[in-house]
Amino acid sequence: MEAVKSPVMLYTEQTPNPETLKFVTNKMLYKGTADFKEESIANEWSELASALYKFPYVKGVYICNNFVTVTKEFNYAWEDIMLLLKEYIKAWVTEEKPVIKEGFEEAMAEIDANTTEFQYTGDEAELVKKIKDLIDTYVKPAVEMDGGNIEFKSFNQGIVTVILQGSCSGCPSSTVTLKSGIEGMLKRMVPEVVEVVSEMG
Repeated sequence: MEAVKSPVMLYTEQTPNPETLKFVTNKMLYKGTADFKEESIANEWSELASALYKFPYVKGVYICNNFVTVTKEFNYAWEDIMLLLKEYIKAWVTEEKPVIKEGFEEAMAEIDANTTEFQYTGDEAELVKKIKDLIDTYVKPAVEMDGGNIEFKSFNQGIVTVILQGSCSGCPSSTVTLKSGIEGMLKRMVPEVVEVVSEMG
């Protein structure tokens, strides 16, 4: 007897970034974070992201756990395109079409490893581990709720650099969050931190 598949539910959530909307499903799409800011990476690694890029108003696609965050071109209004995207993503998930290709995480990790210019030793390595743990434990879950992601990039002379992805990338309120929330917390927990700066993912 075949197991009855539960129907795919999909709803949208606003994010702090007016150009970005989060499409949440009741199915796991990808365990991890996959940020497709360029169509070329989407074409190589994700059939879903690649298909979404075919719409003229899609500017960025970010896939994480059970949601897809879509960033639109600013000259389009959500009310004109939201239902189309909703139906499209829902149909894709219902048909169980592929979302992200095998090996994506490894390929991205390799690229990251090649771009990390800092090697930490001794006390600094301990500090970096503490900073990463704090970001992963306290900041990441909150940022994911808003359809985005934050990654530690480097720690150098008291300055923590993080990379913002998904809805956080280019979001007007992300700077406030970064300065008041993340920087404040890290300075309290790790006195060696003097500033937190961000790069857009």
